[in-house]
Amino acid sequence: MAVPHRQNGFTEDEEVELEWEDEGDEDDSDEEHELLEEGWIDLGEDDLDVPRDLRAVMTAAELGDVDALRHALDNLNGSIDQSAEDGDTALHLACLYGYMPCVQLLLERRASLDSKDEDGAIPLHDACAGGFVDIVQALLDAAENKDHLKNLLDTADVDGDTPLHHAARGTHVEVVQLLLSAGASPSLPNVLGKTPADLAEPDTEVRRVLDSAVRASIAS
Repeated sequence: MAVPHRQNGFTEDEEVELEWEDEGDEDDSDEEHELLEEGWIDLGEDDLDVPRDLRAVMTAAELGDVDALRHALDNLNGSIDQSAEDGDTALHLACLYGYMPCVQLLLERRASLDSKDEDGAIPLHDACAGGFVDIVQALLDAAENKDHLKNLLDTADVDGDTPLHHAARGTHVEVVQLLLSAGASPSLPNVLGKTPADLAEPDTEVRRVLDSAVRASIAS
């Protein structure tokens, strides 16, 4: 999972801005020139590490500009699920930074809920880590069926953490409650043997909710 406030394959020290600049790279595609001229994106030298037809999509998703994202998707030649160097797709980025309009657009365009980044995290992990309740609900609603929903809830990253682990660690009680009501298991351990309740801070509402869910699952 990418870390908020870190550039995801674009620049390391400078934030990418949606501004027009006079200087363009003569090697850029006609599509990129058009986006630059219309003010949609600003490409720095480090952006060249990202596949050319993906730059505009990823930049717009990371910055939450839904109009730029729509324009970029309309001009995208590749797959909507292409990833940057760290494995993040556009949906990962929109979920990570909490941009609901971008998430909705990407879901409308059939972006995959199951794509994994370099840490094995799916977009749901990112949304849960950020505590973005509306986005979490949108992702759950987009599941194809009950089996798909269950798979999303149970998906573990490289640390064995499920989306519920991420929500518990961030003390996002509303997200925890939403995941539990959708069928997330409160008892699944990660690679260190820690359940979501183990990751929640003591004497918090999140911890109480998870402890109660564990007791209920044992009783049933």
